[in-house]
Amino acid sequence: MSKMSGIVKFLKRNAVAYLFLTPWLLGFFVLTVYPMVYSLWLGFTNYDFTQPNATQWIGLGNYLKMFGPLFGLSEFTASTGEVIRADPYYLKSLSVTFTYVFASVPLKLIAALAVAMLMNQKLRGVSFYRAVYYIPTLLGGSVAIAVLWRKLFEKEGLVNGLLGAIGFTDLPGWITNPKYALWTLVLLSVWQFGSSMIIFLAGLKQIPQDFYEAASVDGASKVRQFFSITIPLLSPVILFNLVMQMIYAFQAFTQAYIIGGGRGGVLNSTLFYSLHLYIQGWTYHEMGYASAMAWVLLVIIGVFTALIFRSANLWVSYGTGE
Repeated sequence: MSKMSGIVKFLKRNAVAYLFLTPWLLGFFVLTVYPMVYSLWLGFTNYDFTQPNATQWIGLGNYLKMFGPLFGLSEFTASTGEVIRADPYYLKSLSVTFTYVFASVPLKLIAALAVAMLMNQKLRGVSFYRAVYYIPTLLGGSVAIAVLWRKLFEKEGLVNGLLGAIGFTDLPGWITNPKYALWTLVLLSVWQFGSSMIIFLAGLKQIPQDFYEAASVDGASKVRQFFSITIPLLSPVILFNLVMQMIYAFQAFTQAYIIGGGRGGVLNSTLFYSLHLYIQGWTYHEMGYASAMAWVLLVIIGVFTALIFRSANLWVSYGTGE
């Protein structure tokens, strides 16, 4: 009885707070928690939104469909007796996405840090240049920029026109050539370094100039100052940018969808994971399989994020002397 009265007192004491929190709580549970739990359930079914009444529980069938080729399985029988064929393009989408992430994220961070250091100098009109360099981040994820990028790197595009003007011949269509198509998307990602640049710039401004002055007196070169002062003191910011850009890269979709023609490009050279998920869910109506793919992507991102934080003890310095 005393426990119940304690709960009642607690609710009365915090009633106003919960009243103001109600809109957020409703949104959180209805728009976030419920869809997540529902999609987790869908991942164990053969749900087709065009035939919702035919939904059946197939257990790990969708996950075997993904990873079956690793074990030499081209098809298998689900618990319902349904014969499920392994997805021949799933591992390709993983390979393309990993290549994109491991190539674009480091290059973007290097470009962002280089420009941030330049923008940290006392230059005339530096505020204007900071804004200009940030613009690609605002526009880069749009359909219009993806279309423009496709036009730039086509066989008869501006890039080949400029290269031809300085003597290059027999130039490929960068978008339609499976050897280069993915790298055009990597280049587009690197071009969108503005958000990381702003964060790096804020971190650079927090480094005391006394450190650089003392290092100069001791005869340290600019390169030595960069690796002995800038990088260690900026390492928490590098960690933040690395995690955020890695998560963003794993979810890249618009560029691949528009530039690759909505099907992953020639020989699936730009078949990003998120694009393959979209095709399975909205083109082939296999929403159960798409939900399972989404949860696998969540696990992949979680594992890589955990590994980055685990390794942070080796290279991130918080200025505590540890």
